[in-house]
Amino acid sequence: MSQSASGVAGDGFRGLPAGSARALSEAYDTALLDLDGVVYAGGQAIAHAVESLAVARTGGMALAYVTNNALRTPDAVAEHLTELGIPTGSGDVITSAQAAARLVSEQVPAGSRVLVIGGEGLRVALRERGLVPVDSADEDPAAVVQGYGGPELAWGRFAEACYAIARGVPWFASNTDLTIPSARGIAPGNGAAVEVVRIATGAEPQVAGKPLPPMHRETILRTGARTPLVVGDRLDTDIEGAFNGRVDSLLVLTGVTDGAQLLAAPPQHRPTYVDLDLRGLLTGQPEVVEDGGAFRCGGWSAAAGDGSLELTGDGPAIDGLRTLCGAAWSAAGDGVCDLSAEKALARLEL
Repeated sequence: MSQSASGVAGDGFRGLPAGSARALSEAYDTALLDLDGVVYAGGQAIAHAVESLAVARTGGMALAYVTNNALRTPDAVAEHLTELGIPTGSGDVITSAQAAARLVSEQVPAGSRVLVIGGEGLRVALRERGLVPVDSADEDPAAVVQGYGGPELAWGRFAEACYAIARGVPWFASNTDLTIPSARGIAPGNGAAVEVVRIATGAEPQVAGKPLPPMHRETILRTGARTPLVVGDRLDTDIEGAFNGRVDSLLVLTGVTDGAQLLAAPPQHRPTYVDLDLRGLLTGQPEVVEDGGAFRCGGWSAAAGDGSLELTGDGPAIDGLRTLCGAAWSAAGDGVCDLSAEKALARLEL
């Protein structure tokens, strides 16, 4: 059973970012790392990622790479990471295809045919669970599983899914991320393709990927982590997935989440820790403390003013953002902070 090292996740994610006297790589036994926006962007390693992960690994922290992308196989992902200078085996990679395949295998007989709407990652994951991938609704599939298939996925594949689902075949989706980053910008993700099938059939899929529990269960089963730390850049998948799994999380600011989104995060999207990049694994985390209605971290102080968040002081910008999180989340309680943070964030220039 995985558990929280900080105690924050275990007691329902309190309203302040947590502190840690020890480096996170020492406080947690396993880092569950998202890939795009955390380790690499556009196929290239993000600054400080390679060196930080090497130091964490040398210090004894296990590294696992957890992705909602069901297109690539674990072998392909491991090869890519190794080429970037991050030695990785296929067993270190956990995909939403694997989580979806386990879900399917628990609900259909061994050896069943499964209609695949997606790429090679899904096919490999299904075979691993003793299932037989097929391409047509006329091959008597026992289930339909849908995952990202890349921009070349033919429209007719969606029709095959609809034909099978209309006959009462259960439908599974690797994830429902509406978008996926590409070298040219933001492209439609598997969630957009799932919507096509949902509209045509009126059916609802069983979803495996982040932020839902099947993905967390798959990750823990494969890694054996006892005190995992989820590391991600997205609030609605990585951080919410940690919340649902009741484990601690580190948000890094190298991907899609910016300061304004973080301050407005509802409880299930609030990370345990916040840092600029993966160097945050190698250090302790300063505590945010409440002091007479204000919140302090490092040399900064923040408080809720008249319709806005007020920030004073000086020091590292990331400490200022942590301080603002304390003020914003405390003001919001179980809701969403609606105080303006524009001026306060402008001071930090993150």
